Amino acid sequence: MVVVDQVASKGYPEHVSLSEAVKLLEETFSAKNCETSELAIQGALGRTLASDVVSRRNVPHYTASAVDGYSLQSTDTAGATNATPVYLETGEFSWVNTGMPIVDGDAVIMVEDTSVVEDASGLKLKITRSLTQGENVRAVGEDVMNGQILATEGDLVTPALVSLFLCAGIGTVSVRARPRAIFIPTGDEIVDRDHWLANRDVPAGVVVNSNADFAAATFAGWGYSLEVHPILPDDPSLIRETVAKAVREYDLVLVSAGSAKGKRDHSADIFSSLGRMLFRYVRMKPGRPVMAAVVDGKPVVCTPGFPMSCAVSLWSIVYPLLKTMSGEPLSPDDIEEAIGAKGKIDASFLLQYSSSAGVADWVRVKLAEVGGDLRCWPLSAGASVLWALAESDGIALLPESTLECAKGSKVQIMMTRSVDFSKRLLFQGSDDPAIQLLISLIRKRGMDFAIRAVGSMGGLAALGRDEAHLAAAHLLDPVDGTYNDSYIEQFSRGRNWSRRLVFYRSQGLIVAAGNPKNVTGFADLATGSVVFENRQPGAGTRVLLDYMLKENGLASSSVAGYERISITHMEAANKVASGVADATLGIKAAADALGLDFIPVAREPYELVFGEAFFDHPAADALIASLESAEWRTEVLAMGGYEWP
Repeated sequence: MVVVDQVASKGYPEHVSLSEAVKLLEETFSAKNCETSELAIQGALGRTLASDVVSRRNVPHYTASAVDGYSLQSTDTAGATNATPVYLETGEFSWVNTGMPIVDGDAVIMVEDTSVVEDASGLKLKITRSLTQGENVRAVGEDVMNGQILATEGDLVTPALVSLFLCAGIGTVSVRARPRAIFIPTGDEIVDRDHWLANRDVPAGVVVNSNADFAAATFAGWGYSLEVHPILPDDPSLIRETVAKAVREYDLVLVSAGSAKGKRDHSADIFSSLGRMLFRYVRMKPGRPVMAAVVDGKPVVCTPGFPMSCAVSLWSIVYPLLKTMSGEPLSPDDIEEAIGAKGKIDASFLLQYSSSAGVADWVRVKLAEVGGDLRCWPLSAGASVLWALAESDGIALLPESTLECAKGSKVQIMMTRSVDFSKRLLFQGSDDPAIQLLISLIRKRGMDFAIRAVGSMGGLAALGRDEAHLAAAHLLDPVDGTYNDSYIEQFSRGRNWSRRLVFYRSQGLIVAAGNPKNVTGFADLATGSVVFENRQPGAGTRVLLDYMLKENGLASSSVAGYERISITHMEAANKVASGVADATLGIKAAADALGLDFIPVAREPYELVFGEAFFDHPAADALIASLESAEWRTEVLAMGGYEWP
């Protein structure tokens, strides 16, 4: 529902629903007066016809045989059967191939119903089936008649129509012109592709103009072209001048960024000064700041600067706008078309998911089939996160009415990649970069592997709930100093789980290069001058931390940052590398990968734990073979901090 008081005060609606935004665009920019162009039929593929197309020829334009056989007079075959064959003399029949013109005769008998025999008088055709007039004959215009309407205004030109048009003597057709579109990136903080690739060390706060490449590639996938303007600084006068010029030269103008309410966000003021705002803010996440206006009768859309917000704005706002401007009817499947969905599938949530009230929620998900049930789980939801979009199997668009999706509740997924779930193993458990290396090796063996890093306890608990095929753990028992035994006994509840010691790895304190805070042990974490980055409850690394704090007589409350959480070793180490934290506890491989200092603390066993159904899974052999491969072991050792048992 549009917020009425804001409409009255601003002159345009704010915080509209997605359907309201699309309707406003459709009503404003319908293609009633859309320009047309005459194109050769080969170049019209995928375009919308601007007028009916009428055949200029009969198809076929001659009487033709529909089979391989003999043309003859149907009356000459009267009474012919296998028991009472009819014989025709030479001159009373003639051979024809499929598609050949019929000169003599009014029917064609299939070669399978004949045989050629010879007697004293010469060659004869033995016929074992009687025919009716016109049988196996294609009459003139049987497929298409001259003057027949072949396609109507608004139809999309398909490969079948291209072929039909040619056969019907049509070389060109009138199509609706595709909108000419331009993408104008703005922002003092963005740099172009060439600058980004040529300079590895860029200042903090500087980002590459990835939205332009994403938008251009997305347009190309839709069959449209998009020009990209050079990056503009956050100069309202320059942006206004550029937009004003663009609407004179293009049919659709996209302005990237400047859609929020910050000091450098000028798009709303610029749009209002140049034309009429249609709406500002759409109730969806991400993508809320998208806005649209009419300038000189042309649509101008501002897409948010965060990559995922830009993506959903293109899918949900720009794609239907392009279809409207091209004269194509909108349909409920437009979003699936826009994201290139390969179909829809229902799955159940692997965990509870909360959505904001009154907001359409774009959820990137990964899926796996466990115990005959297809499960999905959300990936990172941030508007700036590109990895989750690239990694996801599909997208669920939760309606505005959704508040809570309970664990196990069904959701419809628009699949963005094809997955054979019968070949995919689901790993839940302790994070380790060595496990990530297994994905490509398993795929080379024709199978698949999905990883969900939930910590050692989380993995064992998932295995106990039949929500994973295998888990991984490195849980220290503070009572007796053993690893994993008591925890596996607790979560398996007597079930027959198998274990495999994969490697030993070195855990330690990770600090910035040069150790500027002079951290030498756990006591230094309690000085108040060291900001620590912790792991989630249930992670084996956190269990180790709590044990070491207790051994050193330290309270967790004395550690600054104890409540801060990173899910993976690399995430935690990266917080140190970026200066957000001073120290974390993690594996040596993470420290080495980021050029950080490492203070060894423990040598721990890392075990895989297999559920009862694992070894019956089609991908089980591929996983075991990958674990034992020299290729994987070489890569693992190269990361540092690992030992084989």
